[in-house]
Amino acid sequence: MSPRSALSLLLALGLVTGCGTGASEPVQGRWWNWAYSGDERTSPVRDTSGRFCARDQPRDVWFLAGTFGGTARRTCAVPQERPIVFPLVNLVAPVVQCRAFMTAAKGGAVLDGQPVTSEHLEDDVVVNRRRSHACGLWVRLHPLSPGTHTLTLQGSSGDFHTNVTYTLVVTPASRA
Repeated sequence: MSPRSALSLLLALGLVTGCGTGASEPVQGRWWNWAYSGDERTSPVRDTSGRFCARDQPRDVWFLAGTFGGTARRTCAVPQERPIVFPLVNLVAPVVQCRAFMTAAKGGAVLDGQPVTSEHLEDDVVVNRRRSHACGLWVRLHPLSPGTHTLTLQGSSGDFHTNVTYTLVVTPASRA
């Protein structure tokens, strides 16, 4: 098996078992900590253009964000070798609130004109060193090929609605 094929197989297995993160923390907890890692000015969730999407990204996965409600159009450069993970709609709250939120949760994502599959995730997580419960509709994408891709994500639950269109510019893997 070629090194490239072996890497693709490992990434695919990683997506099935936890996004290729190799970390014991659920992907939701990692995403929430990433989303809260900066101040309000540099928040990837508040970002309207995409200029903060690379801030504090982990080395093994690439996170994308929705909004705190409303719409956004963002352009992001993404490394070719990274799986991409994002919520369509999500919440950190007690279990009872999460269950009510998820009952009304809807969402979808379209990558280059093709719908992608989402999944319901619910985990106990640690966010900012505090044990919490997280729930949401999530998408995990295999690493994308180099070039420009369009990703649209939308989600809602009750009165909350988010809609983001990303232009993802996937940069070729660096050669060692």
